[in-house]
Amino acid sequence: MNLSAKRTSWLVIAVFVLGVGALFSLVSGSESSSAPQQLSADSQSYQATELAKGFPGGDTLPAILVFHSDRGPLSPEQIGALQSVPIQAASAVDGAQAVSPVIPVNDSTAQATLTLPGELSGFGVSDAVKALRTSINDAAIPGVDAYVTGPAGFAADTAAAFDGANFALLGVTALVVAVLLIATYRSPILWLVPLAVTVLADRAAALVTGSISEATGWFTSDGSTAGITSVLVFGAGTNYALLLVSRYREELPTTVDSHHALHCAWRATLPAIISSNLTVVLALQTLWFASVPAFRSLGASASIGLLIALLFALPLLPAALNVCGRGLFWPKVPRVGHTSNRISNFERVARGVNKRPRQVLAALTILLLGLGFGISGTRIDLEPEEQFRTTSEAVDAAALLDSSSPIDVYAPTDDMPATLDVIRGMLGAQLLGEPVPNADGTWEKATLTVDTADTTPTATVEDIRDNAPRGVIVGGQAAQIIDAKAGTLHDMKVIIPLIFLAVLLVLVVVLRALVAPVILLLAAALSTWAAIGTGTFISTHIFGFPGMDLSAPLYSILFLIALGIDYTVFLVLRAQEETHEYGTTEGMIRAVGVTGGVITSAGIVLAAVFAALGVLPLITLTQVGILVGFGIVLDTFVVRTLVIPALFAILGDAMWWPHRQQEYCFTIRT
Repeated sequence: MNLSAKRTSWLVIAVFVLGVGALFSLVSGSESSSAPQQLSADSQSYQATELAKGFPGGDTLPAILVFHSDRGPLSPEQIGALQSVPIQAASAVDGAQAVSPVIPVNDSTAQATLTLPGELSGFGVSDAVKALRTSINDAAIPGVDAYVTGPAGFAADTAAAFDGANFALLGVTALVVAVLLIATYRSPILWLVPLAVTVLADRAAALVTGSISEATGWFTSDGSTAGITSVLVFGAGTNYALLLVSRYREELPTTVDSHHALHCAWRATLPAIISSNLTVVLALQTLWFASVPAFRSLGASASIGLLIALLFALPLLPAALNVCGRGLFWPKVPRVGHTSNRISNFERVARGVNKRPRQVLAALTILLLGLGFGISGTRIDLEPEEQFRTTSEAVDAAALLDSSSPIDVYAPTDDMPATLDVIRGMLGAQLLGEPVPNADGTWEKATLTVDTADTTPTATVEDIRDNAPRGVIVGGQAAQIIDAKAGTLHDMKVIIPLIFLAVLLVLVVVLRALVAPVILLLAAALSTWAAIGTGTFISTHIFGFPGMDLSAPLYSILFLIALGIDYTVFLVLRAQEETHEYGTTEGMIRAVGVTGGVITSAGIVLAAVFAALGVLPLITLTQVGILVGFGIVLDTFVVRTLVIPALFAILGDAMWWPHRQQEYCFTIRT
């Protein structure tokens, strides 16, 4: 027994526990509730929001009150009786102001507009809209239902949907990980150590990312970003633990000193764990080149979270394992000399692949290519009202209105007459009053609505942008939909090639080869194509979602390429370790046999953790969970077990070019 090592381990544990406790006491742990920020700074919609601040009421948040009767048309008397409701509702919220009377929209529906203070956000908007809804329902006349929609209503429903959602995600994720760890280790106590370390890492990551976001403003910690970061920290932290504990169990029968066995296991898995972490972190850094703020926020937040997960995995996890000793594996405690010579099922499969590698590779390539076509015929885009998996009053109320949300057109004062001529000549467009000048008279704002029976709001926005004088800026909800879609498409073209390049560079450095990185990345790309196609089919035809959100494929490609390569690195590094004694082909077969169990366990855990994103309220996150979860399972059972052994059997030593096989001779144990 190494008493000195145990004392050091207790010291490490004390430092980490006290450090996390200090974080909780010094940093506020407020829950993220806002929606992702989708507008790039160079989009017209974003510029419109900035220009709006110079106009009367421009720093406010509009709320649309909707009154609807399902018992027949609204009478003039009912419309008259409703006129006091907006004023009464505005008095229920500090700073709110009624800015329009109740106006009939159709026979059974009327609307009014009031504004909320512009500085409200997150749960502040949710509380204000909740007060409005209570007030208008108390004041509404019998037979008429009252709702709140518009920008304030959608913002409030988003915040309410995330209320407690991230804590629910934490609970579900922890439960899933606990069950899978118990099934993997078959021990009533061993699972507690990696789970406790991962939970501490997740909470520390949440506090650190939240405080950095608040203090620096470099990125926004919205609800989606916080949820995905938590999933990544849990998935990565658990995988690091699986790699280390698996090798630790492998080393224990070789020595009576459990500390020495742990040290050997730590040294053996250190390259795989570090390269795994840095691969994903480097891939996330490509998001800094995105124009959409939500993507940049995810890159920053998730990178910080993963680095914290690595910080906890390297010193704290070994320290916790060390103080517990060999008995942590009870009831199946590894004893010295009790090694198993049984050939694993994974090795049998790899040997079977090795007999006919070309036939296996050809069949799997056709299968994976075919699975990718599951995306055919799917609508790749979701409207804002289609984003919620939870009930949204704002969505339901917006569906009652025949006209679109207002479109705001900003033009330099001299260009406004020509702009108005364009608007008046458009089918279905109707101006709401006269243009309003800004404080210094250099710009004017015109507001219009669109009769959706004649045209669509997005078509109107595009027509104005195409035909109005140069320099005119169009904002509003329809314009934001167009600009958010354009920003995401732009970022996909920029980010996806950078992800592949970043991962390729990591593979070249880690594997010290040129052929293997290219081949392995192509295999990962094929697996990702199959996962996106199949996941899209599952999402739309089994879960019944109306389409695939545009950002889901980008998130999925990022995580599937970066995380899938993690398992490849672990497998290939072990194959390099075996190569010097058995040769490339046999070394890969043995590596599959030794690592198959832990890679399968890690893959199942990571897939289940991503599936837990379904707890969150946005369809986008559920779809990311489906695509990534299925992709990781596919990668684990098909690519890692069948495709890569087939590739190594076909190419042999050429995989290591420009190095020779003998150059990989090294010894892990000391």
